[in-house]
Amino acid sequence: MNNNRVYDMLVVGGGPGGYTAALYAARAGLDIVVLEKLSAGGQMALTEQIDNYPGFENGIDGYSLAEKMQKQAERFGARSEYAEVLRMDLTAVPKLVETSEGIFRGKTVVLATGADPRTLGVAGEAELVGRGVAYCAACDGMFYKGKTVVVVGGGNSAAADALLLSRVAKKVILVHRRDALRATKIYHEPLAQAENVEFRWNSTVSALLSGDRLTGVRLRDTVTGEESVVDCDGVFVSVGRQPATALAAGQLSLDKGGYIVAGETTETSVPGVYAVGDVRTKPLRQVVTAVADGAVAVHMAEEYIAGGI
Repeated sequence: MNNNRVYDMLVVGGGPGGYTAALYAARAGLDIVVLEKLSAGGQMALTEQIDNYPGFENGIDGYSLAEKMQKQAERFGARSEYAEVLRMDLTAVPKLVETSEGIFRGKTVVLATGADPRTLGVAGEAELVGRGVAYCAACDGMFYKGKTVVVVGGGNSAAADALLLSRVAKKVILVHRRDALRATKIYHEPLAQAENVEFRWNSTVSALLSGDRLTGVRLRDTVTGEESVVDCDGVFVSVGRQPATALAAGQLSLDKGGYIVAGETTETSVPGVYAVGDVRTKPLRQVVTAVADGAVAVHMAEEYIAGGI
């Protein structure tokens, strides 16, 4: 690797936002490299079936969609480098990204590092992902049409997921460790009026019950300590997400949730640095919004490079 090479753009993260940025940058003639720790797709690659991304009338699995996005970007000259990012200096000129495979320098940086859902931390949870355990109602809700599901959480995400699922599932059981929702008031009345939504207050999930798939959950009362079993077909975990912003902390403005502060232009608090996909502040985190961010970021980066500012 030529350590003196300065790319027009470094993309950190090979998810849908990252590879869309790579596609648009490469087609625009920019010298661009994608730095990805594991494999293309990020969280998307772990999704068994994606039905809400336009253009695939029969849906597509996340791994295949990620592979297509990578190949499309590389067709136009984008380069992929499998490397773990260890350190970044985003205010340097040029900007510097130190990885397990060496140092990369770029005029601009697109951060597409994503956000991971917080887990329950219950035994067997990882093994049941895609077999009854899910983290995105908008992504996986339709698989539970006419079935009974549990939603765990009490914030806005959990309330929104419960409402969405109430229009699909036969029954929705909302489990919250406190005696009232933390979600904003706008969600309270619609949930109370939904005839198929049941609340389990002061409760946490102590165990996941399963055979080949999830069959139910064991709940523990946080006040009395008593346990009970709830039969269900699926569990949607909505207890927050953890953005991958540790390397940006202290360099970029982050919101109280740890997400990079960046609006629809994807511009961050440091000129020439852009945040796309799940890692930035935004109301909806989906594949389709991530790819939109990637396209916008390249547009802004082109203006930055052309202006030299």
